[in-house]
Amino acid sequence: MCGELDDEQPTTGEDLHYDRFLVHARAILARAERGAKPDDPLIAAIEELFTAALSRAVRDCEAADPSRRYAMLSLQPLVFARLAGLLAGHLSIGEDPLRKTMEALMHGYAEADSVEPDHGHDHEGGFGHFGHSH
Repeated sequence: MCGELDDEQPTTGEDLHYDRFLVHARAILARAERGAKPDDPLIAAIEELFTAALSRAVRDCEAADPSRRYAMLSLQPLVFARLAGLLAGHLSIGEDPLRKTMEALMHGYAEADSVEPDHGHDHEGGFGHFGHSH
């Protein structure tokens, strides 16, 4: 079946969650690799940063002992949240950085509910809509 992993069947709920993440991350990375780059250089740089961070997160999880992969995955959002807070804390309050950060967080959280294996076409995603103001 499309999107399946080559490993044995998961045996725990944590394994299922981790494998679901891995399928989703690989689909996003595959789409980014073959997709057209945004015309706006700033948006292109942000998309590249996102895929580089996601790729690193996958590599770190895969490098962990198999019994610790879910634990590694479960700590990564805390690191990225800390980084998001640090970066947002250096922006002008007039830009409403907390709101933009929370919107991006919720977009990613919702995107996790729409896990689709990579079928060679795009699904909703990306950063193009974060460039506008509310």
